[in-house]
Amino acid sequence: MLYERSSRLFAEAAKVIPGGVNSPVRAFKAVGGTPIFVKEAKGAYLYDEDGNRLIDYINSWGPMILGHAYEPVINAVIERAKKGTSFGMPTALETEIAALAVSMVPNIDKIRFVNSGTEACMSAIRLARGYTKRDKIIKFAGCYHGHSDSFLIQAGSGAVTFGTPNSPGVTQGTAKDTLLAKYNDLQNVAELFTANPDSIAAIIIEPVAGNMGCIPPADGFLQGLRELCDQNGALLIFDEVMTGFRLAKGGAQELYNVKADLVTFGKVIGGGLPVGAFAGPEAIMNHLAPAGPVYQAGTLSGNPLAMAAGLEMLKALNADADIYKRLDEKTAYLENGMRKELDSAGITYTINRRGSMISVHFDERPVTDFASAANGDNETFKKFFHGLLQEGVYIAPSAYETWFITDALTYDDLDFTIQAVGKVASNLK
Repeated sequence: MLYERSSRLFAEAAKVIPGGVNSPVRAFKAVGGTPIFVKEAKGAYLYDEDGNRLIDYINSWGPMILGHAYEPVINAVIERAKKGTSFGMPTALETEIAALAVSMVPNIDKIRFVNSGTEACMSAIRLARGYTKRDKIIKFAGCYHGHSDSFLIQAGSGAVTFGTPNSPGVTQGTAKDTLLAKYNDLQNVAELFTANPDSIAAIIIEPVAGNMGCIPPADGFLQGLRELCDQNGALLIFDEVMTGFRLAKGGAQELYNVKADLVTFGKVIGGGLPVGAFAGPEAIMNHLAPAGPVYQAGTLSGNPLAMAAGLEMLKALNADADIYKRLDEKTAYLENGMRKELDSAGITYTINRRGSMISVHFDERPVTDFASAANGDNETFKKFFHGLLQEGVYIAPSAYETWFITDALTYDDLDFTIQAVGKVASNLK
């Protein structure tokens, strides 16, 4: 496949946009080459500016769980746009989607909508600190909660891809209140509580990590975090920007039967438009302004176009009793097929999967945390990425990113992808 127009467009973009992109991972820094410029998308397919069709396995980094240009969402946005795009005033639509979200997710009474996952996580941390009257938080190396200062302390995802896991511009004063823990290591977390008595406001975690590849929690890990928080008077925050409404209707809380004190959302909850949210029980959420003293605001929060898109997406997921079963089956089919092809080619690899999130790591050792994810053979991953791209399959341009499966994928698409993996794998050695 040729990508001449994408190359020209990237050169033009670099003149007026830092690095030529508006989010670093798009720049292909981790894999080399020139990013693909998309012209349009439908269902499971991307169509780029050079006229190539690509089977899509990032799906806008998660929200296109039912496929690109999903008709009910598109129609809802069009109809809302005809009535005005923004008011800066309350609408009934905000209450409707809030009530639906609360009905779908366990352990939440109220939800506040914002404009991004970063904003949701940042606001949840502020609320946790205001509620507990403590300053410190625990985050896990390799988990990414957006680009707010408190989180860019050995972050995963785009920050690692960009080569700045501890970003310049984050002050030492901010960094001292963020304690780093090792994912899937309860003892490490317990030691942090012991070393910082009565000063930790919250633990924030991706219950299924998606920013060091897909890394599920070890058996008992989330339950252990719940117990440690209860013992030490801290809140447990699930960052479900990726997993919310994707792994189950009620997200990871439902999937693992673990109660979080606060939950953050993004991706799927916006139906593809920029939306974030954070939610929890009434006793905590009522500390938010204007009901309480913890300030949080957003001029465009609850934007009617975004709320219309998110509402239609949640309605569709809520009404489809088999959606998560189908997604799991398709992803398992893809996993099994890729394993056969990689085994046949004699490639050293590990595949991690939970539901419709999956990642391939070129290392035979288990990938359970950031350090083990970093052990993967990135040179092999680069060849793998570009090989699949030439075959018409688009995966995340970083070994530190999960793939996201959409229900729009057919089994023919999956077979095509598996065959493409086989072709590429035969040339990897």
